[in-house]
Amino acid sequence: MKILSISVDKDAIKQLDAAQKRLGIKSRSKLLRNAILNMLKEYDTLDSLSGNVESIFLLTYKESEKNHVSDMLHRFEDYIKTDLHQHRHGTCIDVLNVEASANTTRALFAALKKSKCIYSVTYSIIKETKSGKK
Repeated sequence: MKILSISVDKDAIKQLDAAQKRLGIKSRSKLLRNAILNMLKEYDTLDSLSGNVESIFLLTYKESEKNHVSDMLHRFEDYIKTDLHQHRHGTCIDVLNVEASANTTRALFAALKKSKCIYSVTYSIIKETKSGKK
């Protein structure tokens, strides 16, 4: 195995250690390897999509950034069927029901992941309709 060095702030280390303990994982390295493999699987799933896709996106971000996120989502407004928005302790939570081509779904995910104001982005595929099929 190769050694990979990363820089992590103290708060993140505390959270990693707490997760490691809760999950019963023996080392930080094992915890981080699992996290990396899960992230890669998530990207592989997105890359394998084709045709039209119905999905759910869940995102969280600082309430003070809601205008920035809203502006970003407006670029995808033709594909967002439903947007449920909630506030909790200074954090906004959005649940988006999206129906778009696989390429647009990937573009939305990439835009959300790249945004520095968004804490987290997850998605679930509800239905994938391959081109030429109903």
